[in-house]
Amino acid sequence: MSIVDGVRKGVIAGLATGLLTAPALPARTFARAANLFLAPSQEPNGFVDQESQQDREQEARQREQEKRDEAREREQEKKDREQERLERMQERYEEGREALEEDKYQAAAEKFSDLAKMNGPQTDAALYWKAYAENRQGKRDTALATIAELKQRFPQSRWKRDGEALEIEVHQSSGRPVNPEAQSDEELKTLALQGLMNSDPKRAIQIIEKRLAEPGSPKEKAKMLFVLAQNGSPEARAVMAKMARGESNPELQRKAVEYLGIFGGTRAGDELTGIYTSTSDASVKRAVIQSYMISGNKEKLFELAKGEKDDNLKRDAIQKLGLTGGIAELQQLYKADASSAARREILQAFFLAGDSERMVQAAQGEKDPELRRVAIRNLGLMGKSEALESIYARETDRGLKEEVLNAYFIGGNAHALVAAAKSEKDPQLRKRAVEKLSLMNSKEGSEYLMELLNK
Repeated sequence: MSIVDGVRKGVIAGLATGLLTAPALPARTFARAANLFLAPSQEPNGFVDQESQQDREQEARQREQEKRDEAREREQEKKDREQERLERMQERYEEGREALEEDKYQAAAEKFSDLAKMNGPQTDAALYWKAYAENRQGKRDTALATIAELKQRFPQSRWKRDGEALEIEVHQSSGRPVNPEAQSDEELKTLALQGLMNSDPKRAIQIIEKRLAEPGSPKEKAKMLFVLAQNGSPEARAVMAKMARGESNPELQRKAVEYLGIFGGTRAGDELTGIYTSTSDASVKRAVIQSYMISGNKEKLFELAKGEKDDNLKRDAIQKLGLTGGIAELQQLYKADASSAARREILQAFFLAGDSERMVQAAQGEKDPELRRVAIRNLGLMGKSEALESIYARETDRGLKEEVLNAYFIGGNAHALVAAAKSEKDPQLRKRAVEKLSLMNSKEGSEYLMELLNK
């Protein structure tokens, strides 16, 4: 007998002796300890508590799953809080911009000051517009201090060049009285540019390019871009493309990208594609997608709807494809992507394209009940009563039939709701139909409700 065998037998013997003298030692404890020293071939039947081992493993798996669930919940809560923070900052930015456009410079400066303190992704833009508003109030020293903060904190920002141009303007205007009519002067200059664009477009384009590089209100710069977009010449497109490629602040870039779609044509499309592939800024990419829609570029939208990895951008491309009437392209996407999330977005795009035929097909033949609900709801919005009545007559699923009743209500179809309430054998569905009728201002529905009251 080997030393190991002797030790093993000694331990088992000791455990057995302990069982005789110790009070009520659980047999499970003895089994677990003995199992440590018994070779697999020596294990007696039922000696190892397999059920206990499985319980422990199941408990461990549950604990791990709970930890993963808690971690996911914490991560989602963190994302939700960050999203709320970003939304608050975007709201504050838009409020500041609105104040600028209404010449409320004190309010604008306060909004942008608050935004800058939030230390979000728009802090550099907030500092620039704060300095701009301060300068418009005649607070030149304060404006220069704000510009210095912008340059110090964000030396690589694309708003820095705008800040430097504003800094030059502030220095040049030092000692001059504040001109309360400055905004009106800007509007007159924009009107003059529109007239010059008709008589001498080449000169007007040169002036616009120069003024876009100078400090100015967002409203007036947007107007200048619009004037430029109306020209349609290669020179105008070149200036617009320059702005769209990012040789300006991000805000002006997005506006230029959108206006570039007005030019249309292969050259503008190629410019937009180059911008989309070269930028990592999601807001610029969304502006390109918007521009594709403006120019009716279904081919590019289709490419993005197929290949874009970012779900939000892909959703945007699908939506814009619907708005351009890309029904054939959407049908290809629907066949190629079987995921419920993607098909839901494509159904919404079919709705935007006004394609009721595809909606009826989905409502009748789609295997996913949720997708059928989406299609039925959209048919109600499209006023396709005949298709809905056909679906209701053949449907056996109570939930889907109730969705048809909702679609009748959305579409204001009191006649179909009355018919359903009269013929429906299911008391719950009949109740739902009557509830819908009670919320509608319909003569036919009111007459039916009176019938019910008089019974």
